[in-house]
Amino acid sequence: MTGTLISSSAKIGSGTKYGTYCLVGDNVTIGAGCEIGHHVVIHDGTSIGDNVRIDDGAVIGKRPMRAANSAVTKEQDLPGAVIGPNCIIGTHVVIYRGCTIGTKVLIADLSTVRENVSIGDFTIVGRGVAVENFCKIGKYVKLETNVYITAYSEVEDRVFVAPCVATSNDNFIGRTEERFKHFKGATIRKGARVGVHATVLPGITIAQDTLVAAGALVTKDTPAKKIVAGVPAKVFRDVPSEQLLENQGWKE
Repeated sequence: MTGTLISSSAKIGSGTKYGTYCLVGDNVTIGAGCEIGHHVVIHDGTSIGDNVRIDDGAVIGKRPMRAANSAVTKEQDLPGAVIGPNCIIGTHVVIYRGCTIGTKVLIADLSTVRENVSIGDFTIVGRGVAVENFCKIGKYVKLETNVYITAYSEVEDRVFVAPCVATSNDNFIGRTEERFKHFKGATIRKGARVGVHATVLPGITIAQDTLVAAGALVTKDTPAKKIVAGVPAKVFRDVPSEQLLENQGWKE
């Protein structure tokens, strides 16, 4: 533990191990059996469950930044980040204050989870994913490499989002006061799947068990249990019965 600094007010469970040059802030709670890598920073008020692995260079409980001319980021007094038991947090992951991470969640290397975000149990957040502020991510979700989930989005349980999918929340692209009346990210309903490099425009709802084909541009709400494809995306055909969420035999 050479160079590691642990606040006297931090509470550390039995069997938890640290690398070198870690910093654990005031009123942090870390459960038993955790593995903390080298150069990890855990900010004040963070709560971490049992058997959590946090890899080198991760930052947990970071305070948000606000640019002088930011239109949507507000100064907030946020609670500490909460990470449930048996999670794995990858190298150089950044998790902000005001986040709640469930049980057995994997957040892979170089990902960022902004403030006011919740992530449900057993979800996988892939390498280089960005989840912006005020998002809700459900259980058993898979966000693959380099997915971008814009602010004010909701992703329900059992959703699959393929690599490099991008969502958006501002049809006015940063101009006019009118945009604040319509500011909304994507809503992706239970069991939906979004193919590689698809783009979802602001305020769109992708219905339950929709399949969005690779490279599609989703410009309007989709119907449930349909495949949509193209630019702009249009209904192509039904999702095959054997692929529907209801036919997978999963309990949740």
